[in-house]
Amino acid sequence: MDVKNQSQVDDFFYINPVSSSKKRLRPSPVRSRVPFQELANTQEKILEETNKNQEVVLALYEALKTRDVETVHQILAPDLEWWFHGPPTHQFMMRLLTGASSDDSFHFEVDPRSLTTFGSTVIVEGCDHSRSISWIHAWTVTDGIITQVREYFNTSLTVTRLGNSSQSPPSNYNSSSPSSSSSTSSSTAEITPVHCPSVWESSFSNRVGKSVPGLVLAI
Repeated sequence: MDVKNQSQVDDFFYINPVSSSKKRLRPSPVRSRVPFQELANTQEKILEETNKNQEVVLALYEALKTRDVETVHQILAPDLEWWFHGPPTHQFMMRLLTGASSDDSFHFEVDPRSLTTFGSTVIVEGCDHSRSISWIHAWTVTDGIITQVREYFNTSLTVTRLGNSSQSPPSNYNSSSPSSSSSTSSSTAEITPVHCPSVWESSFSNRVGKSVPGLVLAI
């Protein structure tokens, strides 16, 4: 987010009444203007983009429920990147999108129970009680098109944000050997901790009546 500081300095000379032969430079006070309107516009754009990404994902689920193949093709990128975490027998979304489930006997409940958006990433969670399955879809939306999906079945998922720790270990240590000090400093730089705060956790994975593995998704 770029915030521009606009300032204007008016420099002018004035004549010292005591000695007319001397001239002094007196700058006028610096007047700084904070573009609050620009900041507000940027926040509105972010919110608008978030809402659009949610609408794209919800439109995909609706198209899947109604078997609207044309809309599905319009929403999904032709080179969609796919990640799957779960038993191979649970690749229900793959069967829906590839047409392998064209028979009317196949049914998979794709009603979203919760939806959360982090920029271009839209996380949707739901469950299929008839199969004792909980599922999570992490969609990536780019310019109104879904370009990536990560599927998680019967998995407890935690979403974190990557970022450097605000505090790093000291790099100077008392040592009589210069080479030892250099080696210690190098090792310290290599193990600088990374701060990954948790921003979201799945809530339906504990409703399937059995123990499930846990994974972390860093965004």
